[in-house]
Amino acid sequence: MGVPALSMEGTLARPSWPEYFMGITRQVATRSTCIRRSVGAILVKDKRILATGYNGAPSGLRHCEEVGCLRENSSIPSGTMHELCRGLHAEQNAIIQAAYHGFSIRGATLYCTNKPCVICSKMLINAGIKEIYYLEGYDDALSDQLFKEAGIKVERLDL
Repeated sequence: MGVPALSMEGTLARPSWPEYFMGITRQVATRSTCIRRSVGAILVKDKRILATGYNGAPSGLRHCEEVGCLRENSSIPSGTMHELCRGLHAEQNAIIQAAYHGFSIRGATLYCTNKPCVICSKMLINAGIKEIYYLEGYDDALSDQLFKEAGIKVERLDL
């Protein structure tokens, strides 16, 4: 993200809230242990970060960089067969961290570097997430349909 630029009036140009939280989300993604893609997620409510998550193997288990990528070794295309992976998705880890530490995420906003898959979408709906901002990702018609039916705002940020 770099150093904030000066506005025409000579004051610092502050990022919008979505820009600010997505910058943090990008930093969270740097903790990822996935060989194929680094993804970060944060859950925010009332402009406060409740939980963060990144994709990777469950706590205490060896990372894919140590044991190899099950998906890559089996030639599984990106965006399919999500259950065939040692790792958890960033969104899943953020939800789990909130539960582990006893934080309600009902009504929160998710910021994620990638658009949630259909499995994460169903979890986010049941967790009560109200809106989602993401940077990139593959189209998933079922995920889009579920979010629309649940009344969850989903917006791609162009940063």
